[in-house]
Amino acid sequence: MDIHTLGSVNLAASVLTIGAFDGVHKGHQRLLAKTKERARRRGVPFVVYTFDPPPKVYFGRGQLLTTLEEKLYRLERIGADQVIVGRFDEDYMKKDMLEFIEELRDVNPLEIWEGPNFRFGKGRKGTLDVLGQHFNLGVLHPVECPENEMISSTRIRQLIEAGEYSRAEQLLGWDLTSPAAFQNLELARA
Repeated sequence: MDIHTLGSVNLAASVLTIGAFDGVHKGHQRLLAKTKERARRRGVPFVVYTFDPPPKVYFGRGQLLTTLEEKLYRLERIGADQVIVGRFDEDYMKKDMLEFIEELRDVNPLEIWEGPNFRFGKGRKGTLDVLGQHFNLGVLHPVECPENEMISSTRIRQLIEAGEYSRAEQLLGWDLTSPAAFQNLELARA
């Protein structure tokens, strides 16, 4: 797996997914599996565009579930060929949605796969409709648990804060042993 910053990679073609992927939970895993399957079917690289730190963490609206290193490890195990890491900071959050779309052209996505709540660009003004006007877009519905609960990084953070570690692990699909998750367990217990 190759790791890049935005603007440091040019691909002839790809299948792409974009997101914070904090926790790389079961919902993320399903989206990543679909993106990988489509890339393999088309014979092009499976590309993941992610952020460090995740926007919610940057804005102080949540604790980090996985460090960048842990996330990259999990993305490699899932089979990503290329990962683009966008540094989420004050400059990045000022990017207009059309500027973001133009930057995506460097990886020439034949398809982009997202969840239904995906937003991008300054003020989250970019929508799936806007993205679909520029690229071939696929949308996967969110993964629900047996209890009809949507899997999300926010929900997993809530479970960790409430001390419901086994439930959090069920949604993650892996044990809470990552450095970031372990640190959050310690904070929740304090």
